[in-house]
Amino acid sequence: MKETNRVIELRDGKDFWSGYDRETEMRDRSASRSGRRARRRRSPLAPVAHIVGWAAAIVLLFSAVYGWWKIVPDSDAAAYPVRSVAEAGEQYGKEGMSEETSAVPAGVDSTPWNLMLVNRDHPIPDGYEMELVDVPGGEKVDQRIYEPLMEMLDAAAAEELGPIVVSGFRTQEKQQSLYDEKIQKYQNQGYSKEEAVELAEQWVARPGTSEHQLGLAVDINGATYDIYLWLQANSYKYGFIFRYPGSKAEITGVAEEVWHYRYVGTEAALEIYEQGVCLEEYTEGSQTKIPVETAQNEDAWYRDGDTWRRGAPGTGSGQE
Repeated sequence: MKETNRVIELRDGKDFWSGYDRETEMRDRSASRSGRRARRRRSPLAPVAHIVGWAAAIVLLFSAVYGWWKIVPDSDAAAYPVRSVAEAGEQYGKEGMSEETSAVPAGVDSTPWNLMLVNRDHPIPDGYEMELVDVPGGEKVDQRIYEPLMEMLDAAAAEELGPIVVSGFRTQEKQQSLYDEKIQKYQNQGYSKEEAVELAEQWVARPGTSEHQLGLAVDINGATYDIYLWLQANSYKYGFIFRYPGSKAEITGVAEEVWHYRYVGTEAALEIYEQGVCLEEYTEGSQTKIPVETAQNEDAWYRDGDTWRRGAPGTGSGQE
């Protein structure tokens, strides 16, 4: 048997291992290296795993530095404090929100759309919008009043009164045109510019203060004058009111317009009709609402500002 180097070394006394031990050690080392190479050949996705691992480490590092829990809202979203149920209960109590915390934010008009008051002292709010629909005759109205308006016109038509809407929604440009034309008409009659404006505003509202620009008001004509009497007696059933009666001219600032009707809803229309008040009185309380039984009584008392008066309010000039 051929002597190995290790055997020679052992024979010479250089170490106490046997030749068998030397060869066994070399085989084990060779097998170990072969195993590692084999394992690396069996894991072709190992580089990908390394990349994923490094990416995860970077994400965790970034989160630790900048705080992944800090959710950023939309740019136009208002910050809202996160509170526990206990904290909310301490603020609002068991009974609900306190008087200091109103369900409607301060400064926000909570008036229902159908009761919005528009006149020379209450212009149409900026950005007011509505969805318009066509009615027979070519005019347009707010789509929310279309159905009750059609019901009222159909009822009047059944009485052979020939109702037709002659004016509905008006744009700012249309109202401006009517306003300017009326002023020019009076100037052509020899009035000064100031006089012409004053006279014109008795009949045509300054642009931005006309109910027609809301889309909730209509001017209705018919085959006979009886259409106006019928409307005064029946319009409330459909949610409309006789907007400018002559007896309320001092309050509304508008002369009697028997053709002009405004939608306020059936509940409000019934109350206004029964109490004999105008929309200004109903929404603002500028005068005490007259009881039903005395609404038509000329001897009834009513409140004019801080003064109590007897009899129907006087008439005056008005505007459309």
